[in-house]
Amino acid sequence: MKILAIESSCDETAVAVVEDGRKVLTDQVFSQADLHAVYGGVVPEIAARGHIEVIAQLAQRALDEAHVAREELDAVAVTYAPGLIGALLVGVNFAKACALALQIPLIPVHHIRGHIAANYLAYPELKPPFLCLAISGGNTLLADVRDYTDIHIMGATRDDAAGECFDKTARVLGLPYPGGKPLQELARTGDEHKYPFPLAQVHGEPYEFSFSGLKTAVVNLVHHEQQLGHALDKPSIAASFTRTVSDSLVPPTIAAARETGYNQIVVAGGVAANTTIRSDFQRAVQAEGKKLYIPPLRLCGDNGAMIGSQGYYEFLAGHTADETLNAYATLDVSEDYPPASVKNP
Repeated sequence: MKILAIESSCDETAVAVVEDGRKVLTDQVFSQADLHAVYGGVVPEIAARGHIEVIAQLAQRALDEAHVAREELDAVAVTYAPGLIGALLVGVNFAKACALALQIPLIPVHHIRGHIAANYLAYPELKPPFLCLAISGGNTLLADVRDYTDIHIMGATRDDAAGECFDKTARVLGLPYPGGKPLQELARTGDEHKYPFPLAQVHGEPYEFSFSGLKTAVVNLVHHEQQLGHALDKPSIAASFTRTVSDSLVPPTIAAARETGYNQIVVAGGVAANTTIRSDFQRAVQAEGKKLYIPPLRLCGDNGAMIGSQGYYEFLAGHTADETLNAYATLDVSEDYPPASVKNP
């Protein structure tokens, strides 16, 4: 089954062709990072306009690169939630037009389910059930993945996502957007124990996360040092911040794996590209005698291939849509389509 997959939830326009949920025939990604760098973050209106400008050409390029004719496509999958609403609507409407014109099924895919599915592309042997930590610019959550479309949230961030904190910390240190990679490079020469940033925990909720206090602590430290005229040890700030984020993520994930009894631990999302977090998970999971799955760097960020992979399993579960498909800025990853909030009584 060949699926044309479309992702436009934020500032990457991505179109892929995926076969049977596991084989990537092509994965085309157009990044808008340069457009938003001058603003230090994503501007939703600019992102939506950027998607409009390139999505049709990118889809044609994907078909050409995959050597697949339009008539050979069996379905269209698209990210419909969560994300920037204007950006999502571009992808959703383009996908609806494709499905209508080609008379093939339309498959709605939750963005976080897509990030989880990126591991299916990297590891053909991986099958549910497993525990997954999804960490990205807009989400941080622990999920009990019982089956491909049966996902239960064990815990999530109460405020900011880990990826957002990386971007905000990078910005206050004068680093370019997106901040994840520059911050990682800066941290290489720093002392990760120099600054004891707060490690937030939610009382009585061992699998919940909180990062707003950490973000505020970094901002206050930088401003305080600048006001006193002190030279900033930026590498150590970056390293200490990264160490705190990793220490906030790894122990709860290991604890959740123990509770569920799963031997497979999956990490997904853009923040999974961070080298400190990857190495910390590798050591911790190995010490537990369990198996760790983290996608290669090319599959950590937003891409169309992950949407095509999850789309295949959504299709097998009967989760398809018609021309009334809408986009949603926020949506629980455990909800199937259509969301409970919009189902007819």
